[in-house]
Amino acid sequence: MGKNKLKKFKEMEEIDLVLQYPWARLQQEGFPLRGHWHEEFFHNSNPIVLELGCGKGEYTVGLARQYPDRNYIGIDIKGARMWTGACQARDLGLTNVAFLRTDIELLPYFFAPGEVAEIWITFPDPQMKKVRKRLTSTRFMELYRKVTAPDARINLKSDSPFLYTYTREMASLNKFPVLADTADLYASHAGDPILDIRTYYEQQWLDRGLTIKYIAFSLPHNTPLAEPDIEIERDTYRSFSRGQIQCPELCNKPD
Repeated sequence: MGKNKLKKFKEMEEIDLVLQYPWARLQQEGFPLRGHWHEEFFHNSNPIVLELGCGKGEYTVGLARQYPDRNYIGIDIKGARMWTGACQARDLGLTNVAFLRTDIELLPYFFAPGEVAEIWITFPDPQMKKVRKRLTSTRFMELYRKVTAPDARINLKSDSPFLYTYTREMASLNKFPVLADTADLYASHAGDPILDIRTYYEQQWLDRGLTIKYIAFSLPHNTPLAEPDIEIERDTYRSFSRGQIQCPELCNKPD
């Protein structure tokens, strides 16, 4: 492991808004904030919103800046990437932000039923060959049901035509109420404050004339789920790696 990563890990341990709980300890003791995030961490009753696979935390920090009446938690297993957002949130003095280093599949260990009001999934790996690893698959919808309030809002923002098409089909088949749906976010949602949050990764696609897809839907709790059985054309491009947020109000210095 490089010295830079070791330095970041050490600094992460000293940032109060970063939570890292080893699996062995989690099994032995459980997670003390489970069911108590509002009163013991955020000290308010505002809705809790998760960003899954948050990477450098662009959306966690950006959304927290835009919506101070909501609490945001960025979740990722990659601590060295999460360090960027954690440092930004700390330096900005944000009190409605946390970062949790863990696997997404362990969400029920960290959140009680109904504790989460909304989920953001931003530019995940489309997992074109492995449905069970797809973050918008019915397997993950069942997982999200364990921690979300009934009819919680699920947001997907993606550059992948494959994942966007799959998610639309999955939502349609299971009769999820669709709240927003566009194959070209920046053409159809002019003036929406969510467009103020833009990653370097995202900007590269826009600069090449490509489009960003967005779909949001409500997740009911008491209906059986079915996987769509359809053929979807696979993406033909190679994704860029994720980069730093490009939003002057949030950060003016390079990573």
